[in-house]
Amino acid sequence: MAKQLNVALIGNPNTGKTSVFNHLTGLKQQVGNYPGITVEKKEGICKLERGVKAHILDLPGTYSLNASSLDENVVIELLLNKNNKDYPDVAVVVADVENLKRNLLLFTQIKDLGIPTILAINMSDRMERKAISLDIPEMEERLNTKIALISSRKNTGLDALKKIITEYKTLSTEPCVNASVIAPEYFDRLRKAFPNQDIYKLWLVITQDVNFGKLERGALNSIASFKTESTSTLKRLQQKETIIRYKFINETLQETQTIDTANAKDLRARLDRILTHKVWGYVIFFAILLLIFQAIYDWSGYPMDFIDETFASISEWVQNTLPPGKLTDLIAEGIIAGLGGVVIFIPQIAFLFLFISLLEESGYMSRVVFLMDRVMRRFGLSGKSVVPLVSGTACAIPAVMATRNIESWKERLITILVTPFTTCSARLPVYLIIIALVIPDEKFLFFNLQGLTLMLLYLIGFGSAIGSAWILNKIMKIKSKSFFVVEMPNYKLPLLKNVGINVLEKTKSFVVDAGKIILAISIILWVLASFGPGKQFNDAETIVTKQLEGEGGISAFAKANENQSQANEAYQAELEKRIASQKLEHSYIGYMGKAIEPIVEPLGYDWKIGIALITSFAAREVFVGTLATIYSVGDAEEETIKNRMASEVNPTLGKPRFNFASGVSLLLFYAFAMQCMSTLAIVKRETNSWKWPMWQLGAMTVIAYAAALIAFQSLK
Repeated sequence: MAKQLNVALIGNPNTGKTSVFNHLTGLKQQVGNYPGITVEKKEGICKLERGVKAHILDLPGTYSLNASSLDENVVIELLLNKNNKDYPDVAVVVADVENLKRNLLLFTQIKDLGIPTILAINMSDRMERKAISLDIPEMEERLNTKIALISSRKNTGLDALKKIITEYKTLSTEPCVNASVIAPEYFDRLRKAFPNQDIYKLWLVITQDVNFGKLERGALNSIASFKTESTSTLKRLQQKETIIRYKFINETLQETQTIDTANAKDLRARLDRILTHKVWGYVIFFAILLLIFQAIYDWSGYPMDFIDETFASISEWVQNTLPPGKLTDLIAEGIIAGLGGVVIFIPQIAFLFLFISLLEESGYMSRVVFLMDRVMRRFGLSGKSVVPLVSGTACAIPAVMATRNIESWKERLITILVTPFTTCSARLPVYLIIIALVIPDEKFLFFNLQGLTLMLLYLIGFGSAIGSAWILNKIMKIKSKSFFVVEMPNYKLPLLKNVGINVLEKTKSFVVDAGKIILAISIILWVLASFGPGKQFNDAETIVTKQLEGEGGISAFAKANENQSQANEAYQAELEKRIASQKLEHSYIGYMGKAIEPIVEPLGYDWKIGIALITSFAAREVFVGTLATIYSVGDAEEETIKNRMASEVNPTLGKPRFNFASGVSLLLFYAFAMQCMSTLAIVKRETNSWKWPMWQLGAMTVIAYAAALIAFQSLK
């Protein structure tokens, strides 16, 4: 059986490298993170001629082998380490036909590493409109390689590229440029010291500050002596290297490329003047966001309702079909409910990444990032942070996932840590019922007070995120290079295949990775709520039956109902509600609520609200449902729940439990507290550590508690 061929796709950002990867691999892809770091790793399988299978690795976009970001470090470390299992047999450098001069710098550097290198010139379908012509045979001779002229949009030239990959052993590994001419004496000393090593690889080892792992250095311990040159000297030599490379590239393109600039159309410049305008740019951006999130709320509502009803039906079917018992309850109320808690997020995630993918594919997102950078940078964030922060108003989970395109680890980490402050849609049920209880339904200057309160909560969330980012930027001692380089790609119609694969990848990533953690915690919560110590839990039915008998039993229900059948049904319904409430109060999670009552009492809460706080960690919406069960109203309408909540009395103060002080306290607690376990799970996944989500959970809980405490004690 033939050895699997390792192929590395390399290129500058926005050259269409990912489109080429999608065409070569289709859905035979895997997405994960490189071991120990947060950079995304994309790999897939492509079938070539004669039954050869190629393992395609889509490396992060890089402008050169002079690393300035975590993404670029990944590329260099792989290309310098032959012991790495992904070390390429052949490299495919994807270039944009309109930016060949810049793209060829990376090509000439990789060629110098002695790796068989193919040049794939993408977007060839734009050549006629941009009045570009290329002499491919002459260019192949000068660059000493094979060239595939391709169009990932029109799906042309890809078969030719596959054929060249299959025949990679015929490619020359001779360099295009002799880099040693920048300092002949220095490189002669290097050759004498390491006669069996590749000179250009040594040069990169000397000049790069990256982790090379098990790079085959042998006796390279003495390489430190070549790093004794001052940083400024090495930087100057790097600049010289870049100059001689561009001199070679310019000479090559003068002979092989012609551009009729008089016939080239320049719609891009006119659009950029509008979309990056210091006033109209922001107006257009926020108008687009308004449309996007309106669509997300409207469109995702239908599938989410369907998913909710479907899982409820499945749970009911299991309860009615399987033999009664704890195993059936676990499957119906724990596992199926837990799976439903994962799957119900899919529509929001899919729609959000659909819109983000469309904006990225069209070239517009780069303009937004450029526009917002001037505002966000003063708070320690990147212009690219605006996408997650705004996305967080729908759901923090896809918002945290959307931080992956922020190059600086420090800026990305800060964005991840502060994004949960933005008010997500799951908090709305909590906000709406509490506001309805404690804020008068009156108007102030034509505005409804309840509506103003809701808007204020959104503003508090966004303000907290920005303020926290500023503080974290000041106190974090993470060294992270922060170069704001954003490519302004050409505008183009999004490729539906790319958009579809991107949405599928992101959705699958959430379901598979975060879903496992969510399901596990859901089952734990079910167990804690379904079991309890002592007679109060185990004999709940007997205790509740005696209570009802003491209140008149079934005869009390007969007075309120016309016939005996209705009285029996009403009695049975009340009995079941009270048994559920008795069991919950004396379950393990009920005792947890009682245990934390001394802690939450200064905030104006009792053990019932304490339980709701614990269970709502599974999902914020659970708060209302938990209180509905505790107040023995079962599946009653929200109005009934609201009336029961309104009638609750704080025995210490002799006032309603849900008064203005406790209501504001509760609103602020939910405004600042960590959103839910799903968010915690996805933060763990994106940071590859439990350290940051635990710090995040602790800090946000302290802030939420302090804000709620101050509010209640000040207003009571």
